[in-house]
Amino acid sequence: MDYIIVGLGNPGRQYEYTRHNVGWLAVDYITKKLGIKVNKLKFKSLCGEGTVNGKKVLFLKPQTFMNHSGEAVFAAAGFYKVPPERIFVLCDDIALPSNKLRIRRQGSDGGHRGLRSIITLMNTDNFPRLKIGVSDRDNPKMDLKDWVVGDFTDKELDALEERFPDIYDIAELFVSDNLDKAMAKYN
Repeated sequence: MDYIIVGLGNPGRQYEYTRHNVGWLAVDYITKKLGIKVNKLKFKSLCGEGTVNGKKVLFLKPQTFMNHSGEAVFAAAGFYKVPPERIFVLCDDIALPSNKLRIRRQGSDGGHRGLRSIITLMNTDNFPRLKIGVSDRDNPKMDLKDWVVGDFTDKELDALEERFPDIYDIAELFVSDNLDKAMAKYN
């Protein structure tokens, strides 16, 4: 396996279309477009394998719940000996406006417990990530946890779906070792 692309989210129908599951939704879009099924249970994840631009890629949707995402990433990376810089994590970001994309090569968890779990278990923050904004709360006093585990409105989901082709392009650029090009184009 050359690369791992991880979509963060929570298992269960009640979380399927929540803001916290935007990473899963993005992986679903990418893999559907590539004709890859993400349906094997391995590494505490639903996973699927495929080829992107001639490179072998493992797609992961951890089933550990968000706060323990690192368990899945650590297990898969260790098994395939994939270095952190070849692991791309797709996740929500409460600090970014909805559907704004931000690519980072490394960095802190920024308060995101899924990223914190990965950083802790991998013992590094040196892995690239795509943060997808989900911050446009109608009520700024609303509890952040309630917001991120709340369902997308139809309007939010439509707007997110318009960004999926960009997210697909970013994933292809990552696998082609062109993350700088993706950052210049989408950040």
